[in-house]
Amino acid sequence: MPLAESLADPVLDRLKGLHPKVIDLSLDRVHRLLAALGHPERRLPPVVHVAGTNGKGSTLAFLRAMLEAAGLRVHVYTSPHLVRFHERIRLAGTLIDDDRLAALLEECEAANGGGPITFFEVTTVAALLAFAREPADVVLLETGLGGRLDATNVVDRPAVTAITRISYDHRQFLGDTLEAIAGEKAGIFKPGSPRGDLPAARGGGRPHPGHPGPRRWARRFPGWSVTPTEGGFRFESARRRIELPLPGLAGAHQIVNAGVALACLDHLPVKVDDAAVRRGLAAVEWPARLQRLTRGPLAEALPAGWDLWLDGGHNDSAGEVLAIQAARWAEEEPKRPLLLVYGMLASKEPREFLGPLAPFVTAARTVAIPGEEASLPAEDTAAATRACGIADSAAAADVGGALDDLKGRVEGPARVLICGSLYLAGTVLAENG
Repeated sequence: MPLAESLADPVLDRLKGLHPKVIDLSLDRVHRLLAALGHPERRLPPVVHVAGTNGKGSTLAFLRAMLEAAGLRVHVYTSPHLVRFHERIRLAGTLIDDDRLAALLEECEAANGGGPITFFEVTTVAALLAFAREPADVVLLETGLGGRLDATNVVDRPAVTAITRISYDHRQFLGDTLEAIAGEKAGIFKPGSPRGDLPAARGGGRPHPGHPGPRRWARRFPGWSVTPTEGGFRFESARRRIELPLPGLAGAHQIVNAGVALACLDHLPVKVDDAAVRRGLAAVEWPARLQRLTRGPLAEALPAGWDLWLDGGHNDSAGEVLAIQAARWAEEEPKRPLLLVYGMLASKEPREFLGPLAPFVTAARTVAIPGEEASLPAEDTAAATRACGIADSAAAADVGGALDDLKGRVEGPARVLICGSLYLAGTVLAENG
């Protein structure tokens, strides 16, 4: 069923036409609009600002869950959205409502006066304006792209800044080396604000070489550490030592993301006790990050005993963490083949993403991402998939057709993973209700 039109949709469409480029990294336009609106970025609650290639959204999801479990009011700004733009702005625990979003966007549009400004820049300003007007205890900001010139990088004294795992992505904007990419991400660090260049560009968050399982996955960084245990993990810092069960988000890599969130809590001027930490880690939600789909037409169309999983990862780092999860699945009894439904934007590198995952995959069907002009054609994606060693790979017209085709490729229960793009994941969530 198509989504009902939002009051904000016409304004969002107009804002997309204010700049000839989707991405044009600069802070000049953002500062100009913030000044015209009376500098809302200077009237915010304590801010946590997180950059990184992978894991920043999950880290903020853990932070929000733990802070809210402690009874605190939390504003959150993340991107991109999966189904509706409103997902990007959460006011004191609730997604922004349609009337308020439309009014904020129109106010920013008027203050901008028709000047050139990118869609992400003007909508980021709208979020900051909303946060300045609604009381809260903490603001969580996720960078959109990079850090130094990202539109979110306008808070002079955040309470804490952190960088999650860095890998190769957006090279045309951030550089061709991990050092260059890390330098751009580190642009969010501010004098006098606690900072955590946590996994950063040193390979943090990778499993030990030659061992894909999580039990030996222990990464230690200055000031804190996370160590997997038999039934969960241990977090240690100068301010907290706690034994915890596995977090509510699937995947061994989420232990590191939870650790980053806990390290950030150490530097916030609010109190979150161990009981709230446990409640938050158990209750956390972050769609399309190794999310199991158990309801809806796509899930219900699969044979009995089949699992359907969804992940929006799209780069080499995401391929590695999915491979770790695939290795864990391969150890389970009874054995179930892993089947992929896969689509990707033309700006991404399919072989880098698929390389680590390919040894665990029995068959794959590729799709173009609906409504995305920048999508790789399904036939091109299938060719790249075969080049990675997944011989049983072919293009499909859509996700439903891919699932139908895969049902005939194996006998008995199987596991299907839909992956390759957050944009594809958003389409799947919308279609699956």
